Amino acid sequence: MKASRFQLAAALAGMILLLFSLIRAALLVISWHEASPQLYDLAEIFSTGLLFDCGFLAYAMLPLVFYLWLIPERIWHSRWHGCLMCLVTLGIVYFAGLVAVAEFLFWEEFRTRFNFIAIDYLIYRREVTDNIFQSYPVIPILLALMVVAVLAYLPLRPWLARALKSTETFASRSLVAGLYLLLPLAAFLLLDQPLRQVSDNVYLNELAGNGPYQFAAAFRNNELDYDQFYVRLPEQEADRLLRAELTEANAHFVSNDLFDIRRDIVNPGPEHKFNIVLITVESLSSDFLGVFGNTKGLTPNLDRLVGESLFFSNVYATGTRTTRGLEALTLSIPPTPGRSIIKRLGRENDQWSLGNVLNDKGYQSYFAYGGRGYFENMNSFFSTNGYRIIDQTTVPEEEIGFTNAWGMADEDLYRQVLKTADAEAGQTPFFIHVMTTSNHRPYSYPDGRIDIPSGSGRKGAVKYTDYAIGEFLKQAQAKPWFDDTLFVIVADHQAGSAGKHTLPVERYHIPLWVYAPAQLKPRIVATLSSQIDLAPTLLGLLNLSYRSCFFGHDILRSPPNRALIANYQNLGLFDGGRMAILEPRQNILLQQGFVNGDINEQNSSKNDDLVRRDIGYYQGAAYVYRHHINAWSARNEGHSPAVAVTAAPPTRTL
Repeated sequence: MKASRFQLAAALAGMILLLFSLIRAALLVISWHEASPQLYDLAEIFSTGLLFDCGFLAYAMLPLVFYLWLIPERIWHSRWHGCLMCLVTLGIVYFAGLVAVAEFLFWEEFRTRFNFIAIDYLIYRREVTDNIFQSYPVIPILLALMVVAVLAYLPLRPWLARALKSTETFASRSLVAGLYLLLPLAAFLLLDQPLRQVSDNVYLNELAGNGPYQFAAAFRNNELDYDQFYVRLPEQEADRLLRAELTEANAHFVSNDLFDIRRDIVNPGPEHKFNIVLITVESLSSDFLGVFGNTKGLTPNLDRLVGESLFFSNVYATGTRTTRGLEALTLSIPPTPGRSIIKRLGRENDQWSLGNVLNDKGYQSYFAYGGRGYFENMNSFFSTNGYRIIDQTTVPEEEIGFTNAWGMADEDLYRQVLKTADAEAGQTPFFIHVMTTSNHRPYSYPDGRIDIPSGSGRKGAVKYTDYAIGEFLKQAQAKPWFDDTLFVIVADHQAGSAGKHTLPVERYHIPLWVYAPAQLKPRIVATLSSQIDLAPTLLGLLNLSYRSCFFGHDILRSPPNRALIANYQNLGLFDGGRMAILEPRQNILLQQGFVNGDINEQNSSKNDDLVRRDIGYYQGAAYVYRHHINAWSARNEGHSPAVAVTAAPPTRTL
C-alpha cells in the first residue's frame, strides 16, 4: 500500500474509536443494574454507538484533514515539521483521553452523556474549576493520563513515520480530502438524536450515544421551538384546554384573547401581610428524609418539622436543574423546552414573578444566593423581575466564615438573611427567596458542625444542610418578626435525575414545608402537586387578592391533582396513575402502571385525554412566553369582569 499522509488520520481515528468503545463498555459496567441489558441490547448499544462515534469523528477530524491536504510538500518533509507533528499527535491522544476521563466523571455524577449541564460547566469556569479541584485529585489524574497518552502514542509512531515520508501530489491529496468530506456530509444528513433511542430504558439510550457528539447537540438545541418540534392542537382547542386546567372558583379571566390566562384572584376577607422566607435547598431529594423511609438519620431537623408544619408530601419538581426549580417557584410556568427562561439572555426580564406580585402588595423582595449570582444568570433574572440581590459579592469578607467552589456555607448565608430581615422588619413586609449551595459537590462545609467529616460525600452535605436550617430557625425564633413569618422550605430538584424511563417520575419527588407555628396548624397535605403551585398557594395563605398570570393552583383551595415534569426536551404531565410525555419530532409517549408499580412506556396519540391536557399546558406555555402575555408590564391591560365572588378563606386547620 502506497504511503500517504492521510494514514495518520486513519490511525488516530481508529485509536479514538477504540477508546470510545472502551468508555461505552466501562459506563455500561458501572450502570449494569440500572441498564439491565439483554444480549440484543448490547448489539444495539455498540452498533448504534459506533455510528455516533464515527459521526463525531467525521466532524472532529476536519481540521487535521484540511491540514494534511493543504500543507505543501516542502514544509511537510522539513525536520521541524516532523517534530511538530509528533507533538500534535501526542496532544490529540492526550486530549482524547482527557475527554474520556471527563465523560466517566460526568456519568458518575449525572448518569448521562454530556448535555446542557456540561455546557454550563464550560461557561462558568471559576465555579466549575474550583469544584473540580476540590472534588478530585486533579494533578495525579493529569499526570497519570500523560503516562497513558505516551503509551498509547507509541503504536502510532510507525504510522506517523510513514506519513511523514510519503510523497503525494496536490491532486491526489485533493481526491482523498474530497472523499473524506463526504463523511461529515453523511453524518449531517443521516445522524439524528432519535437514532439513539434503542430502548425504553434511558440508560441504554445514553450509552448508545457519544458524549462529545451530545455536547455539540446541546449547544445547537439550547431552546426548542414548540410549534416546530412538538405535536400541536388547533390553537382555539389548546386555549380551551388550558383555561379548563386553570379554572378555579375564585378566579376570573380578564380577557378572551387566545391564551390570555391573566386572571383576577379574589380572596375575600382581610389580607395577611406575613413575611416570607422561602428556602430553596440544593438537591434535597425526598428519599434523604426519614419521613420517606430513610434510616440514616441525615435530616433530624427537617423530619421534626414535618409534624410542626403544613407538610406537602406529594410535590414534584418541574426539572432536574436549579434554574428549572427557581423558574417554577418564581414564575409558576411549565418548563418550556430547551434551557430555563432564567438562562435565556435578553428574554429573561419583565416576567410575571412572585416577587413582582408581592411588591405590588407592599412587600420588599430579595433573592439571596450563597454563591456569585452571575452563575446561571441568576442575578440578571431576579434583579429584572422585582428582587434585590444578596450574594457572595455583596457580603463583606469578614462576615463569611467558610467558602468552597460554589460559595459561602449555608450558615453564613442564613446570617445574611437574618440581617436583612432585621433591617426590614417593622418597616415593610419582606419576602426573601434563599438559594443554598452546600448540598453540592465537593460536599464541604465548616468543621465541627456534624458527625460526618467535611468533603466525605453527599450524606455529610445533606446532614450539614439540615443542621444549618435547624440553627437558622432557632435563631429566627428569637426575633420579634418570627411569629409573623412563613418559613417555606422546598428542594430545587432531586440529587439525581437518571432512571430507566424517559421521565423517571420517582426522580422528581421533592419535599415542601410551610412552617409558621403561630399562624398555621400542622398537617400533612398529600395532594399531587408541582413546584408551579407554590406561588399561588403562598398567596392564598396570605389571603391576597391579586391579578395572576401563573399556571399553578392554590393547593389548599383548588387541588391540582397533577404534576408537570420535564427535562430539556421531554414534556410530561403526571396525574398519579399515568404520565403523558411530549417528545421532539412530534412523538407522544404514555407511561402507565404507577398504581401497581409495573411501569411501562408505549407510544400514544393526541386522542388520549391526558395527552391533550399535556399539549394544552405546554403549547399554551410556549405561546404565553413567546407573545409576552406573562410580561409584568402587561398586568393592567384588559379589564376585570364585574362578577360577585364568594369564596371560603384558606384552610388552616387539621
